[in-house]
Amino acid sequence: MEHLDLIFGVGGLFLGVLAGFALNKYISAKTLKESESLASRILDEARKEAQAQKKEIILSAQDEAYRQKSENEREYKERDASLKKQETHLQEKLEKFEDKLEKLGARESDILAQEKNLAAKERLLLEQEENLAQASAEHQKKLQEISGLSVEEARQLLLDEIESKTRHEAAKMIRQIELEAKEAADKKAKEILSLAIQRYAGDYVSEQTVSTVTLPSEEMKGRIIGREGRNIRALEAATGVDLIIDDTPETVILSAYSPIRRQVAKLALERLISDGRIHPARIEDVVKKIEQELEVKLREIGEQATFDIGVHGIHPEIVRLLGHLHYRTSYSQNVLQHSLEVSSLCGIMAAELGLDVKRAKRAGLLHDIGKAVDHEIEGPHAIIGRDLAKKYNESKEIVHAIEAHHEDTPPKSILAVLVQASDSLSGARPGARKELLESYVKRLEDLENLATGFEGVAKAYAIQAGREIRVMVDSESVDDDKTYLLCKDIAKKIEDNLTYPGQIRVTVIRERRAVVFAK
Repeated sequence: MEHLDLIFGVGGLFLGVLAGFALNKYISAKTLKESESLASRILDEARKEAQAQKKEIILSAQDEAYRQKSENEREYKERDASLKKQETHLQEKLEKFEDKLEKLGARESDILAQEKNLAAKERLLLEQEENLAQASAEHQKKLQEISGLSVEEARQLLLDEIESKTRHEAAKMIRQIELEAKEAADKKAKEILSLAIQRYAGDYVSEQTVSTVTLPSEEMKGRIIGREGRNIRALEAATGVDLIIDDTPETVILSAYSPIRRQVAKLALERLISDGRIHPARIEDVVKKIEQELEVKLREIGEQATFDIGVHGIHPEIVRLLGHLHYRTSYSQNVLQHSLEVSSLCGIMAAELGLDVKRAKRAGLLHDIGKAVDHEIEGPHAIIGRDLAKKYNESKEIVHAIEAHHEDTPPKSILAVLVQASDSLSGARPGARKELLESYVKRLEDLENLATGFEGVAKAYAIQAGREIRVMVDSESVDDDKTYLLCKDIAKKIEDNLTYPGQIRVTVIRERRAVVFAK
């Protein structure tokens, strides 16, 4: 029984395996068939989609080609229309030109005909003039025979008779009118001038050519001089000012004819002393900064001057030049102070005469503006000032008053005469001007201008009261040999062109620097 059960069990197991194998085979076959069907369906769909995309691409290309063709046709039509339009325009111009030629030809013919007519009329007029002259001569001859006088004698007789009747009365009347007018004018002018002088009281400060800087100690003099004098040389070269370090305790004297240079040197030296770092490179940096700061200060001085005098709306560049006048002197008189005086006097006299006071003050303030740049531009300062005023849109009356205040141009308006009179009043009052300083400054300016006129000269400074001229040259354009020749040429030109006492030392300085920064 056990064997039978075992046999039946094994048989059942075998039958189960066969049934499972058959079932798996069936399922695999069915799955394979379904996969093949799915793959076939996917391939069909892909082919259809590819055909659709192909058709879409072909249609898109056809549309693009059609669009491009249409655009080309449109552009061609536009160009063709433009060309036709241009052709029509040119044809019209040609027709107009031909019409003009025809008209010119006809006009030329008319002119020729008119010339012929004019020539005929001219001949006729000449004949008539000859006839009239002949008739007039005959008429005069008959009159002379009747009166027994010639034409000239009759004319002279008539004039003598009229003159004898009117001369005495006219002369008497003219003398009376002139006397009354002169007395009234003199009286009124004296009243106006005296009133203007009384109402204006200006301070006068004498200008000098030296400035002093107080030192904290005597040791500072050695630091200012520097090793082998390099610091003092650098400061003199950068500012154009002569530094005088003598036995005066704790004081350095700055000497230069230019107040601006002295001010730059003074401010730079004071800043270097307070800072404590004194060496050539630092000196150059400080001098440049001081020059920039001084330029700002000059503008502020000009603005303050316009505010004090009550003149507004002046161009900023003119205001800056007014600040420069603060450091400009004429016959030792401060030019900005002189301009303010002239402006005030003009305003007072204009008020007395019933004129525009603001315009008179404006003309007086700007009358010497040319002196701010007359060391840079050739010509009289009145003409330079006129050009500046015209450049910065001042009115014609102001421009004329500026150019006429020294009679470079005759005054043609009351305003110009007022400025001229006020300028004379300000300059002629006692102690206002000194001729010696002006001539001294002019000599130093001529000396510097002569040196800077040579090629290769960068800067030139007159020092030692004009007994020495220091010339800085460009090391790139002037070599050592040319430096010596340039020195001799400058000395020769000074001898030929300038008049001066004693002798003038000419020093030409050429310096090459190499600067590298260690990083």
